[in-house]
Amino acid sequence: MNEGMAALDRRLGQVTMYRLVTLTLASLVVISMLYSGLGTLGEGLFTLAGQLVSLGVLVVTSVAASWGFARAWRVQPHLESSVVTALILYFLFLPQTDPGRLRWLVLAALLASASKFVLAWRGRHVFNPAAAGAFGVYVVQAVIDVEPVDRVTASWWVASADLLPWVAIGALLVLHRTRRLELGAVFVAVALPLVVLGLHHVGQGWGDAARTAIQTSPFVFFAGFMLSEPLTLPPRRHQQLAVAVVAGIVYAYPLAILVMIQAPPLFGIADQWQVAALLIGNVLACAFARRSGLRLELVDHHRHGADTHELVFRSSRSHRFEAGQYAELHLPHARADTRGTRRTFTISSTPGPDRTMSFSVRVPEPASSFKRALVDLPVGARIQSTGVGGDFVLPRDRSIPVLLVAGGIGVTPFLSQLGHGGDRDAIVVYAVPSGDDVPFLAELSDQRVVLVSPTRPPAMPEAWTWTEAPVLSVDLLAEVVPDLANRIAYVSGPPAMVNALRGALSRRAKRVRTDHFSGY
Repeated sequence: MNEGMAALDRRLGQVTMYRLVTLTLASLVVISMLYSGLGTLGEGLFTLAGQLVSLGVLVVTSVAASWGFARAWRVQPHLESSVVTALILYFLFLPQTDPGRLRWLVLAALLASASKFVLAWRGRHVFNPAAAGAFGVYVVQAVIDVEPVDRVTASWWVASADLLPWVAIGALLVLHRTRRLELGAVFVAVALPLVVLGLHHVGQGWGDAARTAIQTSPFVFFAGFMLSEPLTLPPRRHQQLAVAVVAGIVYAYPLAILVMIQAPPLFGIADQWQVAALLIGNVLACAFARRSGLRLELVDHHRHGADTHELVFRSSRSHRFEAGQYAELHLPHARADTRGTRRTFTISSTPGPDRTMSFSVRVPEPASSFKRALVDLPVGARIQSTGVGGDFVLPRDRSIPVLLVAGGIGVTPFLSQLGHGGDRDAIVVYAVPSGDDVPFLAELSDQRVVLVSPTRPPAMPEAWTWTEAPVLSVDLLAEVVPDLANRIAYVSGPPAMVNALRGALSRRAKRVRTDHFSGY
Protein backbone atom coordinates (compact mmCIF):
# COMPACT_ATOMS: atom_id res chain seq x y z
CA MET A 1 0.00 0.00 0.00
CA ASN A 2 2.73 2.45 1.02
CA GLU A 3 4.79 1.53 -2.04
CA GLY A 4 1.78 2.09 -4.28
CA MET A 5 1.08 5.50 -2.76
CA ALA A 6 4.72 6.48 -3.08
CA ALA A 7 4.72 5.43 -6.74
CA LEU A 8 1.54 7.43 -7.36
CA ASP A 9 3.05 10.48 -5.65
CA ARG A 10 6.21 10.21 -7.74
CA ARG A 11 4.21 9.96 -10.95
CA LEU A 12 1.92 12.86 -10.07
CA GLY A 13 4.90 14.85 -8.86
CA GLN A 14 6.36 14.87 -12.36
CA VAL A 15 3.85 17.54 -13.38
CA THR A 16 2.55 20.66 -11.68
CA MET A 17 -0.90 20.86 -10.19
CA TYR A 18 -1.99 23.09 -13.10
CA ARG A 19 -0.65 20.62 -15.67
CA LEU A 20 -2.34 17.71 -13.93
CA VAL A 21 -5.69 19.52 -13.95
CA THR A 22 -5.20 20.44 -17.62
CA LEU A 23 -4.35 16.88 -18.62
CA THR A 24 -7.18 15.41 -16.54
CA LEU A 25 -9.80 17.78 -17.95
CA ALA A 26 -8.47 17.27 -21.48
CA SER A 27 -8.81 13.51 -21.01
CA LEU A 28 -12.40 13.99 -19.85
CA VAL A 29 -13.05 16.09 -22.96
CA VAL A 30 -11.82 13.25 -25.18
CA ILE A 31 -13.88 10.70 -23.25
CA SER A 32 -16.99 12.89 -23.53
CA MET A 33 -16.50 13.16 -27.29
CA LEU A 34 -16.08 9.39 -27.61
CA TYR A 35 -19.36 8.81 -25.76
CA SER A 36 -21.03 11.47 -27.88
CA GLY A 37 -19.73 9.88 -31.05
CA LEU A 38 -21.16 6.55 -29.91
CA GLY A 39 -24.51 8.22 -29.33
CA THR A 40 -24.66 7.47 -25.59
CA LEU A 41 -24.17 11.02 -24.32
CA GLY A 42 -26.23 14.14 -24.82
CA GLU A 43 -29.56 12.49 -25.70
CA GLY A 44 -30.03 14.83 -28.65
CA LEU A 45 -29.09 17.97 -26.70
CA PHE A 46 -25.82 18.44 -28.59
CA THR A 47 -23.58 16.95 -31.24
CA LEU A 48 -19.93 16.08 -31.57
CA ALA A 49 -19.59 19.07 -33.90
CA GLY A 50 -21.04 21.28 -31.19
CA GLN A 51 -18.52 19.95 -28.69
CA LEU A 52 -15.60 20.67 -31.00
CA VAL A 53 -16.82 24.15 -31.91
CA SER A 54 -17.64 25.11 -28.33
CA LEU A 55 -14.30 23.84 -27.07
CA GLY A 56 -12.40 25.82 -29.68
CA VAL A 57 -14.37 29.01 -28.99
CA LEU A 58 -13.86 28.75 -25.23
CA VAL A 59 -10.12 27.97 -25.37
CA VAL A 60 -9.31 30.66 -27.94
CA THR A 61 -11.38 33.30 -26.14
CA SER A 62 -10.04 32.43 -22.71
CA VAL A 63 -6.37 32.42 -23.74
CA ALA A 64 -6.66 35.59 -25.84
CA ALA A 65 -8.57 37.43 -23.12
CA SER A 66 -6.11 36.44 -20.41
CA TRP A 67 -3.20 37.56 -22.56
CA GLY A 68 -4.92 40.88 -23.23
CA PHE A 69 -5.82 41.51 -19.59
CA ALA A 70 -2.30 40.58 -18.49
CA ARG A 71 -0.85 43.09 -20.94
CA ALA A 72 -3.22 45.76 -19.68
CA TRP A 73 -2.30 45.02 -16.05
CA ARG A 74 1.41 44.75 -16.98
CA VAL A 75 1.84 41.27 -15.54
CA GLN A 76 2.90 37.95 -17.00
CA PRO A 77 -0.08 35.90 -18.24
CA HIS A 78 -0.59 32.39 -16.86
CA LEU A 79 -1.99 30.84 -20.01
CA GLU A 80 -2.30 27.31 -18.64
CA SER A 81 -4.71 28.66 -16.03
CA SER A 82 -6.73 30.12 -18.92
CA VAL A 83 -6.91 26.72 -20.59
CA VAL A 84 -8.12 25.14 -17.32
CA THR A 85 -10.85 27.78 -17.06
CA ALA A 86 -11.96 27.12 -20.65
CA LEU A 87 -12.07 23.35 -20.07
CA ILE A 88 -14.23 23.78 -16.96
CA LEU A 89 -16.62 26.08 -18.84
CA TYR A 90 -16.82 23.43 -21.58
CA PHE A 91 -18.38 21.05 -19.06
CA LEU A 92 -20.77 23.67 -17.65
CA PHE A 93 -22.43 24.96 -20.84
CA LEU A 94 -24.21 22.77 -23.38
CA PRO A 95 -22.16 22.65 -26.61
CA GLN A 96 -23.41 25.00 -29.32
CA THR A 97 -22.97 25.56 -33.06
CA ASP A 98 -25.34 28.48 -33.62
CA PRO A 99 -23.36 31.77 -33.72
CA GLY A 100 -26.07 33.57 -31.77
CA ARG A 101 -25.76 31.09 -28.92
CA LEU A 102 -21.98 30.75 -29.16
CA ARG A 103 -21.67 34.45 -28.29
CA TRP A 104 -22.73 33.59 -24.74
CA LEU A 105 -19.85 31.12 -24.46
CA VAL A 106 -17.54 33.89 -25.65
CA LEU A 107 -18.96 36.18 -22.98
CA ALA A 108 -18.55 33.50 -20.29
CA ALA A 109 -14.87 33.07 -21.17
CA LEU A 110 -14.34 36.85 -21.27
CA LEU A 111 -15.98 37.38 -17.89
CA ALA A 112 -14.06 34.47 -16.38
CA SER A 113 -10.76 35.93 -17.59
CA ALA A 114 -11.70 39.43 -16.46
CA SER A 115 -12.54 38.17 -12.96
CA LYS A 116 -8.91 37.08 -12.46
CA PHE A 117 -7.79 40.69 -12.80
CA VAL A 118 -10.76 42.91 -11.93
CA LEU A 119 -12.15 40.82 -9.06
CA ALA A 120 -8.80 40.17 -7.40
CA TRP A 121 -7.11 41.29 -4.22
CA ARG A 122 -3.32 41.36 -3.94
CA GLY A 123 -2.81 38.53 -6.37
CA ARG A 124 -5.59 36.19 -5.21
CA HIS A 125 -8.87 35.58 -6.98
CA VAL A 126 -11.96 36.63 -5.07
CA PHE A 127 -14.15 34.27 -7.12
CA ASN A 128 -13.58 31.03 -8.99
CA PRO A 129 -13.10 32.30 -12.57
CA ALA A 130 -15.30 29.69 -14.29
CA ALA A 131 -18.10 30.19 -11.76
CA ALA A 132 -17.79 33.97 -12.11
CA GLY A 133 -18.04 33.68 -15.89
CA ALA A 134 -21.04 31.34 -15.77
CA PHE A 135 -22.90 33.45 -13.24
CA GLY A 136 -22.02 36.64 -15.11
CA VAL A 137 -23.65 35.31 -18.27
CA TYR A 138 -26.79 34.45 -16.30
CA VAL A 139 -26.95 37.97 -14.83
CA VAL A 140 -26.43 39.64 -18.22
CA GLN A 141 -29.20 37.59 -19.81
CA ALA A 142 -31.53 38.36 -16.92
CA VAL A 143 -30.77 42.09 -17.04
CA ILE A 144 -31.34 42.44 -20.80
CA ASP A 145 -34.39 40.15 -20.50
CA VAL A 146 -33.39 37.43 -22.96
CA GLU A 147 -36.27 35.08 -23.67
CA PRO A 148 -35.96 31.87 -21.62
CA VAL A 149 -35.86 29.74 -24.77
CA ASP A 150 -32.89 31.74 -26.06
CA ARG A 151 -30.88 31.70 -22.83
CA VAL A 152 -27.58 29.85 -22.63
CA THR A 153 -26.72 29.23 -18.99
CA ALA A 154 -24.73 26.69 -17.01
CA SER A 155 -26.41 23.30 -17.30
CA TRP A 156 -23.61 21.16 -15.78
CA TRP A 157 -24.01 18.49 -18.46
CA VAL A 158 -20.87 16.88 -17.04
CA ALA A 159 -23.20 15.30 -14.46
CA SER A 160 -24.08 12.08 -16.28
CA ALA A 161 -23.96 8.41 -15.40
CA ASP A 162 -21.58 7.73 -18.33
CA LEU A 163 -19.00 10.33 -17.29
CA LEU A 164 -19.30 9.87 -13.52
CA PRO A 165 -16.64 7.11 -13.13
CA TRP A 166 -14.12 9.05 -15.23
CA VAL A 167 -14.86 12.33 -13.46
CA ALA A 168 -14.45 10.57 -10.10
CA ILE A 169 -11.05 9.17 -11.08
CA GLY A 170 -9.87 12.56 -12.31
CA ALA A 171 -11.19 14.38 -9.23
CA LEU A 172 -9.50 11.90 -6.90
CA LEU A 173 -6.17 12.37 -8.68
CA VAL A 174 -6.41 16.15 -8.46
CA LEU A 175 -7.55 16.17 -4.83
CA HIS A 176 -4.82 13.70 -3.86
CA ARG A 177 -2.14 15.71 -5.66
CA THR A 178 -3.25 18.93 -3.95
CA ARG A 179 -3.77 17.24 -0.54
CA ARG A 180 -7.42 18.26 -0.51
CA LEU A 181 -9.18 14.89 -0.41
CA GLU A 182 -10.67 15.84 2.95
CA LEU A 183 -12.05 19.07 1.47
CA GLY A 184 -13.87 17.16 -1.28
CA ALA A 185 -15.11 14.49 1.13
CA VAL A 186 -16.55 17.05 3.55
CA PHE A 187 -18.36 18.88 0.77
CA VAL A 188 -19.94 15.68 -0.59
CA ALA A 189 -20.78 14.45 2.92
CA VAL A 190 -22.70 17.66 3.61
CA ALA A 191 -24.35 18.27 0.23
CA LEU A 192 -25.31 14.75 -0.85
CA PRO A 193 -27.59 13.83 2.08
CA LEU A 194 -29.36 17.19 1.84
CA VAL A 195 -30.07 16.75 -1.88
CA VAL A 196 -31.22 13.14 -1.32
CA LEU A 197 -33.48 14.38 1.48
CA GLY A 198 -34.99 17.00 -0.82
CA LEU A 199 -35.61 14.49 -3.62
CA HIS A 200 -37.23 12.08 -1.19
CA HIS A 201 -39.44 14.87 0.10
CA VAL A 202 -40.82 15.49 -3.40
CA GLY A 203 -41.77 11.86 -3.85
CA GLN A 204 -38.75 9.74 -4.81
CA GLY A 205 -37.89 6.64 -2.85
CA TRP A 206 -34.65 6.71 -0.90
CA GLY A 207 -32.83 4.50 -3.40
CA ASP A 208 -34.05 6.43 -6.43
CA ALA A 209 -33.28 9.72 -4.69
CA ALA A 210 -29.71 8.61 -4.00
CA ARG A 211 -29.19 7.41 -7.59
CA THR A 212 -30.65 10.61 -9.02
CA ALA A 213 -28.49 12.78 -6.79
CA ILE A 214 -25.28 10.91 -7.57
CA GLN A 215 -25.82 10.51 -11.32
CA THR A 216 -27.40 13.86 -12.20
CA SER A 217 -25.85 16.30 -9.75
CA PRO A 218 -22.26 17.47 -10.35
CA PHE A 219 -21.01 16.85 -6.78
CA VAL A 220 -17.78 15.21 -7.82
CA PHE A 221 -16.86 17.64 -10.60
CA PHE A 222 -17.74 20.59 -8.34
CA ALA A 223 -15.53 19.32 -5.51
CA GLY A 224 -12.61 18.05 -7.57
CA PHE A 225 -12.16 20.78 -10.14
CA MET A 226 -13.84 23.95 -8.80
CA LEU A 227 -14.10 24.06 -5.02
CA SER A 228 -10.45 22.98 -4.80
CA GLU A 229 -9.18 25.88 -6.97
CA PRO A 230 -6.10 27.06 -5.00
CA LEU A 231 -6.30 30.82 -5.44
CA THR A 232 -9.82 30.96 -3.97
CA LEU A 233 -9.16 28.84 -0.87
CA PRO A 234 -8.10 30.16 2.54
CA PRO A 235 -4.65 29.10 3.78
CA ARG A 236 -5.51 26.85 6.72
CA ARG A 237 -7.13 23.41 6.76
CA HIS A 238 -9.88 24.25 9.27
CA GLN A 239 -10.80 27.31 7.22
CA GLN A 240 -10.96 25.25 4.03
CA LEU A 241 -13.21 22.68 5.69
CA ALA A 242 -15.50 25.46 6.92
CA VAL A 243 -15.78 26.67 3.32
CA ALA A 244 -16.62 23.10 2.21
CA VAL A 245 -19.39 22.85 4.82
CA VAL A 246 -20.92 26.20 3.87
CA ALA A 247 -20.66 25.45 0.14
CA GLY A 248 -22.28 22.04 0.71
CA ILE A 249 -25.23 23.53 2.59
CA VAL A 250 -25.74 26.33 0.06
CA TYR A 251 -25.32 23.90 -2.87
CA ALA A 252 -28.31 21.90 -1.60
CA TYR A 253 -30.30 24.98 -0.60
CA PRO A 254 -33.05 25.12 -3.24
CA LEU A 255 -33.93 21.43 -3.24
CA ALA A 256 -33.28 20.36 0.34
CA ILE A 257 -34.58 23.45 2.10
CA LEU A 258 -36.80 25.52 -0.16
CA VAL A 259 -38.84 22.54 -1.33
CA MET A 260 -39.45 21.37 2.22
CA ILE A 261 -40.57 24.77 3.50
CA GLN A 262 -42.41 25.66 0.27
CA ALA A 263 -40.43 28.89 -0.12
CA PRO A 264 -39.77 30.62 -3.46
CA PRO A 265 -36.27 30.34 -4.95
CA LEU A 266 -34.01 32.96 -3.43
CA PHE A 267 -33.46 35.86 -5.85
CA GLY A 268 -34.99 33.72 -8.61
CA ILE A 269 -31.70 31.91 -9.28
CA ALA A 270 -32.48 28.36 -8.17
CA ASP A 271 -31.54 27.10 -11.63
CA GLN A 272 -28.05 28.60 -11.21
CA TRP A 273 -27.69 27.89 -7.53
CA GLN A 274 -24.80 25.46 -7.90
CA VAL A 275 -22.71 28.23 -9.43
CA ALA A 276 -23.91 30.68 -6.79
CA ALA A 277 -22.99 28.20 -4.03
CA LEU A 278 -19.36 28.27 -5.12
CA LEU A 279 -19.32 32.06 -5.28
CA ILE A 280 -20.76 32.27 -1.76
CA GLY A 281 -18.08 29.83 -0.58
CA ASN A 282 -15.48 32.04 -2.27
CA VAL A 283 -16.71 35.07 -0.31
CA LEU A 284 -16.27 33.15 2.95
CA ALA A 285 -12.81 32.00 1.86
CA CYS A 286 -11.84 35.57 1.03
CA ALA A 287 -12.96 36.68 4.49
CA PHE A 288 -10.77 33.99 6.07
CA ALA A 289 -7.79 34.51 3.84
CA ARG A 290 -4.57 36.08 4.96
CA ARG A 291 -2.98 34.70 1.84
CA SER A 292 -2.38 37.33 -0.79
CA GLY A 293 0.10 37.95 -3.54
CA LEU A 294 3.54 39.39 -2.81
CA ARG A 295 6.17 40.98 -5.03
CA LEU A 296 9.54 39.57 -4.00
CA GLU A 297 13.01 40.91 -4.77
CA LEU A 298 16.05 38.62 -4.46
CA VAL A 299 18.55 40.10 -2.01
CA ASP A 300 20.87 37.15 -1.28
CA HIS A 301 21.71 33.69 -2.56
CA HIS A 302 24.10 31.18 -1.04
CA ARG A 303 24.66 27.42 -0.92
CA HIS A 304 24.29 24.83 1.82
CA GLY A 305 26.05 21.70 0.66
CA ALA A 306 26.58 20.43 -2.85
CA ASP A 307 23.13 20.93 -4.35
CA THR A 308 21.12 22.95 -1.80
CA HIS A 309 20.55 26.67 -2.36
CA GLU A 310 19.07 29.28 -0.05
CA LEU A 311 17.44 32.30 -1.68
CA VAL A 312 16.52 35.32 0.42
CA PHE A 313 13.81 37.66 -0.88
CA ARG A 314 12.50 40.95 0.39
CA SER A 315 8.80 41.66 0.00
CA SER A 316 7.49 44.94 -1.34
CA ARG A 317 5.21 45.14 1.71
CA SER A 318 4.81 43.56 5.12
CA HIS A 319 3.55 39.99 5.21
CA ARG A 320 2.56 37.37 7.76
CA PHE A 321 3.16 33.66 7.86
CA GLU A 322 3.48 30.94 10.47
CA ALA A 323 6.62 28.87 10.86
CA GLY A 324 6.22 25.73 8.74
CA GLN A 325 4.00 27.25 6.05
CA TYR A 326 4.76 27.43 2.33
CA ALA A 327 4.51 30.02 -0.43
CA GLU A 328 3.67 29.50 -4.09
CA LEU A 329 6.16 31.22 -6.41
CA HIS A 330 5.29 32.32 -9.93
CA LEU A 331 8.32 32.51 -12.22
CA PRO A 332 7.63 32.73 -15.97
CA HIS A 333 10.68 31.54 -17.92
CA ALA A 334 11.64 30.42 -21.38
CA ARG A 335 11.22 26.78 -22.41
CA ALA A 336 9.31 25.82 -19.27
CA ASP A 337 9.05 22.05 -18.86
CA THR A 338 6.09 20.04 -17.58
CA ARG A 339 6.68 21.27 -14.03
CA GLY A 340 5.36 24.65 -15.18
CA THR A 341 5.95 28.19 -13.96
CA ARG A 342 4.42 27.93 -10.49
CA ARG A 343 5.83 25.88 -7.62
CA THR A 344 5.31 25.75 -3.87
CA PHE A 345 8.26 25.90 -1.47
CA THR A 346 8.41 25.81 2.31
CA ILE A 347 9.51 29.08 3.87
CA SER A 348 12.76 28.33 5.71
CA SER A 349 13.16 31.72 7.41
CA THR A 350 11.51 32.61 10.69
CA PRO A 351 8.52 34.94 10.95
CA GLY A 352 9.48 38.42 12.05
CA PRO A 353 8.90 42.13 11.62
CA ASP A 354 11.22 42.46 8.61
CA ARG A 355 9.97 41.82 5.09
CA THR A 356 12.39 39.02 4.18
CA MET A 357 11.38 35.50 3.22
CA SER A 358 13.85 32.67 2.52
CA PHE A 359 13.46 29.47 0.53
CA SER A 360 15.90 26.57 0.69
CA VAL A 361 15.80 24.51 -2.48
CA ARG A 362 17.54 21.31 -3.46
CA VAL A 363 18.55 21.38 -7.14
CA PRO A 364 19.48 17.87 -8.31
CA GLU A 365 20.73 16.93 -11.73
CA PRO A 366 18.81 16.99 -13.96
CA ALA A 367 16.79 19.83 -12.46
CA SER A 368 13.43 21.17 -13.55
CA SER A 369 13.41 24.29 -15.71
CA PHE A 370 11.75 26.16 -12.83
CA LYS A 371 14.52 25.39 -10.37
CA ARG A 372 17.22 26.23 -12.90
CA ALA A 373 15.54 29.57 -13.56
CA LEU A 374 15.09 30.20 -9.83
CA VAL A 375 18.71 29.61 -8.81
CA ASP A 376 19.95 31.54 -11.87
CA LEU A 377 18.11 34.69 -10.77
CA PRO A 378 20.49 37.63 -10.27
CA VAL A 379 20.35 39.65 -7.07
CA GLY A 380 17.75 42.35 -7.59
CA ALA A 381 15.48 40.18 -9.75
CA ARG A 382 11.76 40.33 -8.92
CA ILE A 383 9.25 37.49 -8.90
CA GLN A 384 5.67 37.03 -7.69
CA SER A 385 4.36 34.92 -4.83
CA THR A 386 0.68 34.10 -5.27
CA GLY A 387 0.14 33.44 -1.57
CA VAL A 388 1.07 31.71 1.67
CA GLY A 389 -0.65 28.71 3.24
CA GLY A 390 -0.28 25.36 4.95
CA ASP A 391 -1.04 23.65 8.28
CA PHE A 392 2.33 22.07 9.07
CA VAL A 393 2.76 24.22 12.17
CA LEU A 394 3.89 23.26 15.67
CA PRO A 395 1.56 23.39 18.70
CA ARG A 396 1.12 26.86 20.16
CA ASP A 397 1.68 25.31 23.58
CA ARG A 398 5.48 25.09 23.74
CA SER A 399 5.37 22.67 26.67
CA ILE A 400 4.12 19.88 24.36
CA PRO A 401 7.11 17.68 23.39
CA VAL A 402 7.59 17.14 19.65
CA LEU A 403 9.64 14.92 17.38
CA LEU A 404 10.70 16.47 14.09
CA VAL A 405 11.59 13.87 11.45
CA ALA A 406 13.25 15.24 8.31
CA GLY A 407 14.39 13.55 5.14
CA GLY A 408 16.86 15.65 3.13
CA ILE A 409 15.43 19.02 2.12
CA GLY A 410 12.37 18.19 4.23
CA VAL A 411 14.27 19.84 7.09
CA THR A 412 13.32 23.31 5.80
CA PRO A 413 10.06 23.78 7.78
CA PHE A 414 11.92 22.82 10.95
CA LEU A 415 14.52 25.53 10.30
CA SER A 416 11.73 28.08 10.46
CA GLN A 417 10.00 26.48 13.43
CA LEU A 418 13.08 25.97 15.59
CA GLY A 419 14.36 29.45 14.85
CA HIS A 420 11.10 31.06 15.91
CA GLY A 421 12.29 31.81 19.44
CA GLY A 422 11.41 30.38 22.82
CA ASP A 423 12.24 27.06 24.44
CA ARG A 424 10.59 23.92 23.13
CA ASP A 425 11.11 20.26 23.94
CA ALA A 426 12.05 19.17 20.42
CA ILE A 427 14.16 16.33 19.07
CA VAL A 428 15.17 16.41 15.41
CA VAL A 429 15.86 13.16 13.55
CA TYR A 430 17.54 14.21 10.34
CA ALA A 431 18.20 11.67 7.56
CA VAL A 432 20.68 12.52 4.79
CA PRO A 433 22.13 10.39 1.96
CA SER A 434 25.72 10.95 3.05
CA GLY A 435 27.43 12.16 6.21
CA ASP A 436 29.91 14.05 4.07
CA ASP A 437 27.25 16.55 2.95
CA VAL A 438 24.89 17.75 5.71
CA PRO A 439 23.03 20.92 4.72
CA PHE A 440 22.17 23.43 7.47
CA LEU A 441 24.54 21.92 9.98
CA ALA A 442 25.41 25.36 11.37
CA GLU A 443 21.76 26.45 11.52
CA LEU A 444 20.86 23.40 13.62
CA SER A 445 24.02 23.30 15.72
CA ASP A 446 22.23 24.27 18.97
CA GLN A 447 19.40 21.75 18.54
CA ARG A 448 19.06 18.17 19.78
CA VAL A 449 19.64 16.35 16.50
CA VAL A 450 19.98 12.66 15.73
CA LEU A 451 21.70 12.46 12.35
CA VAL A 452 20.91 9.32 10.35
CA SER A 453 23.20 8.52 7.41
CA PRO A 454 25.13 5.58 5.94
CA THR A 455 28.48 7.26 6.72
CA ARG A 456 29.68 9.20 9.75
CA PRO A 457 30.15 12.94 9.23
CA PRO A 458 33.69 14.25 9.73
CA ALA A 459 32.49 16.65 12.42
CA MET A 460 29.29 17.30 14.34
CA PRO A 461 28.04 19.86 16.88
CA GLU A 462 28.14 18.76 20.53
CA ALA A 463 24.35 18.49 20.77
CA TRP A 464 24.21 16.02 17.88
CA THR A 465 24.43 12.24 17.82
CA TRP A 466 24.93 10.00 14.80
CA THR A 467 23.17 6.75 13.92
CA GLU A 468 24.33 4.59 11.05
CA ALA A 469 21.46 3.53 8.81
CA PRO A 470 20.69 3.70 5.08
CA VAL A 471 17.07 4.81 5.65
CA LEU A 472 14.75 5.82 8.45
CA SER A 473 12.40 3.31 10.04
CA VAL A 474 9.89 3.48 12.87
CA ASP A 475 11.94 0.97 14.89
CA LEU A 476 14.98 3.21 14.54
CA LEU A 477 12.95 6.23 15.68
CA ALA A 478 11.69 4.30 18.72
CA GLU A 479 15.28 3.37 19.53
CA VAL A 480 16.77 6.86 19.35
CA VAL A 481 13.72 8.59 20.92
CA PRO A 482 12.79 6.54 24.01
CA ASP A 483 9.82 8.78 24.95
CA LEU A 484 8.33 8.62 21.44
CA ALA A 485 4.88 7.74 22.81
CA ASN A 486 4.71 11.10 24.61
CA ARG A 487 5.59 13.21 21.56
CA ILE A 488 3.69 14.62 18.61
CA ALA A 489 5.65 13.57 15.51
CA TYR A 490 6.08 15.90 12.54
CA VAL A 491 7.40 14.18 9.40
CA SER A 492 8.65 16.10 6.36
CA GLY A 493 10.38 14.69 3.31
CA PRO A 494 9.95 12.73 0.10
CA PRO A 495 6.67 10.81 -0.33
CA ALA A 496 8.36 7.40 -0.10
CA MET A 497 9.78 8.22 3.32
CA VAL A 498 6.60 9.85 4.64
CA ASN A 499 4.34 7.05 3.40
CA ALA A 500 6.67 4.42 4.89
CA LEU A 501 6.67 6.07 8.33
CA ARG A 502 3.19 7.53 8.71
CA GLY A 503 1.10 4.44 9.47
CA ALA A 504 3.42 2.68 11.90
CA LEU A 505 4.49 5.93 13.55
CA SER A 506 0.86 6.83 14.29
CA ARG A 507 0.72 3.73 16.50
CA ARG A 508 3.90 4.66 18.37
CA ALA A 509 3.69 8.44 18.76
CA LYS A 510 1.07 10.58 20.47
CA ARG A 511 0.00 12.01 17.12
CA VAL A 512 1.50 12.34 13.61
CA ARG A 513 1.49 15.31 11.24
CA THR A 514 3.00 15.00 7.76
CA ASP A 515 4.24 17.40 5.12
CA HIS A 516 5.55 15.62 2.06
CA PHE A 517 6.32 16.96 -1.35
CA SER A 518 6.40 15.48 -4.82
CA GLY A 519 8.91 15.71 -7.62
CA TYR A 520 11.65 17.53 -5.77
